Amino acid sequence: MSSAIVVLTLAFVVLILLNVPVAFSMGIAALLGLLALPYVFFPLQTLVLQMATSIDKFALLAIPFFILSGLLMGHGGIARRLIDFANVLVGRMVGGLAMVNIMTCMFFGAISGSAAAGVSSVGGFMIPMMNRMGYRRDFNAAVTITAATTGLLIPPSNVMIVYSLATGGACSIAALFIAGIVPGVLMGLALMVVAWVVSRKNHYGKGETFTFVEGFRRFVGAILPLGLIIIVLGGILVGWFTATEASAIAVAYSFVLSVLVYREVKWRDLPKLILQSAITTAVVMMLIATSMALSWVLTYENVPQSISAFLMGLTDTGWVVLLIINILLLIVGCFMDMTPAVLIFTPIFLPVIAKYGMGVLPFGIVMITNLCIGLCTPPVGTCLYLGCGIAQTTVGKVIRHILPFYAAMIAVLMLLTYVPGLSTWLPEQLGLVGGK
Repeated sequence: MSSAIVVLTLAFVVLILLNVPVAFSMGIAALLGLLALPYVFFPLQTLVLQMATSIDKFALLAIPFFILSGLLMGHGGIARRLIDFANVLVGRMVGGLAMVNIMTCMFFGAISGSAAAGVSSVGGFMIPMMNRMGYRRDFNAAVTITAATTGLLIPPSNVMIVYSLATGGACSIAALFIAGIVPGVLMGLALMVVAWVVSRKNHYGKGETFTFVEGFRRFVGAILPLGLIIIVLGGILVGWFTATEASAIAVAYSFVLSVLVYREVKWRDLPKLILQSAITTAVVMMLIATSMALSWVLTYENVPQSISAFLMGLTDTGWVVLLIINILLLIVGCFMDMTPAVLIFTPIFLPVIAKYGMGVLPFGIVMITNLCIGLCTPPVGTCLYLGCGIAQTTVGKVIRHILPFYAAMIAVLMLLTYVPGLSTWLPEQLGLVGGK
């Protein structure tokens, strides 16, 4: 290992331990690694150039649009209408409110594309309701935390856009969007099975009852919010617009629905929401820029090639290598945000999985699923801490109740790893580029 990599690694670890924001930790570590390169002089403008060119991509325009669309939907009363509709579908089952919580997160994730937004919007409504109906507070938090991550698999999803960028365009955004549908549904169903078993064991009741007319009214009320999924995915598949153009259409649709139809977002609220989306976008873009700078230093020092050679030298058995990669990604997800993790580790692992016959597309779904689990695990799990805050409980109390959900998520992860057709079947049927 060269001195530059030692300096880069130590700097990054120390800065993270000092609680320096991840984006700045990566940027500073990349700079120190550049300065420590032996016998080579690069002007500091090299890093600036790498950072600037990494975010100068047309596809990345979709990120601020989808962020703004999600904010408009999140503040526009959409979650409540989706909860009502989910209650119609699964509310009568054992543990009905837990089922409603999971299904609503799946619907809301497909609209907002954000796990944190799902925890806040759905959890803010469902957790207090479940508390009142006798469900254990820590269980309610565990359900919401894990279910919210389905929104990163069910399109649209910003992390899929980032993965497409990390592959250098080898995997299209449209193919990733479609590939995430089946895995996202599988993840939601697995979580529902766990919720049903736990609810039956603890005698948790069903959701509310209602007449056929009331059920039909709730279905009608959910048509417009769910219409966004049909417009975005349908338009991409038919070829009416690209994923980036679809994100702008999503903003227009969300604006009409939240401001003009439901009128739950007031005109005076728009500047605040736009500012919030700009801040979130700036954070994401800073993460992308510094991640790519860090990746450039690692690539210059042949770190991806060295790691790939090491992994391939361990064994010739493909399933063992894939298992090792999954374990590494699960560990990475515990300590690193999704965006930099995707940008840094995608170039490292792609040569490895290619040797063992796994395509770029199914590996993208496997990587995203891995990092989704990381959002629910300490010490850095965003959804974990957000859900605990909303439920007014502690991480220590929630962990015991979230363990069965971890098991379900890992089971789905293993299924997606060793049965890649679950990810590629639908894109291949639709004739999208980016299969095996």
